[in-house]
Amino acid sequence: MENIGSLFNSISNRYDRFNHTASMGIDRCWRRRAIRSLPKCQLVLDVAAGTADLCIETIRKCKAQKVVGVDISEGMLDVGREKVRRKGMSDKIELLVADCAHLPFEDNTFDAVTCGYGVRNFAELDKSLAEIFRVLKPGGQLRILEFTYPTNKLVRFFYDFYFTRIVPRIGKRLTDNGEAFVYFMQSVKSFAKGRDFVAILERNGFSDTSFKSQTFGISTLYKACKR
Repeated sequence: MENIGSLFNSISNRYDRFNHTASMGIDRCWRRRAIRSLPKCQLVLDVAAGTADLCIETIRKCKAQKVVGVDISEGMLDVGREKVRRKGMSDKIELLVADCAHLPFEDNTFDAVTCGYGVRNFAELDKSLAEIFRVLKPGGQLRILEFTYPTNKLVRFFYDFYFTRIVPRIGKRLTDNGEAFVYFMQSVKSFAKGRDFVAILERNGFSDTSFKSQTFGISTLYKACKR
């Protein structure tokens, strides 16, 4: 966990610029779709909140009264706090350093939990999902966005070329940290996807699970709830 936190601390100041450039801006559409799929919520938790993009989108689209974002990277959260301040949302968004495997909240606290492109970084996946289940209210909704390795051979060819040849060059130019992009590709390729990840959600108590691939399978939206 400390290594992941240090990795994201090292690229935090230019993470947003890299993220939007590498995804050609499509990541914004993926986040909007995820939040639009939520029912109206009062209190939302965003885990692996990073620089607070999903927190901000939740206030805008879901009209939540408050969003609490947690992340292990203080550097990423500092960028997020400044972004939240500039948008005049400091009274509605609170960002805290916390480990997803040990969430500092009471049982049955949140109406919904979101996670945007961070679940594959969980050091203790089952324990973190169990913690998310614990802090959700009965009937609470879970939305997870995650990068996925495409199954279509043609799409995979272009994906591999883009993320092994082009993205590292963008990343090194913007962040001077090549290690981050080696990790990115390795984590996407090795992480469970589709039905395999749905099975992990169900193993940790979630029901009404589903998944939908986006943009040729390079991103997937997972839905689940706590009964």
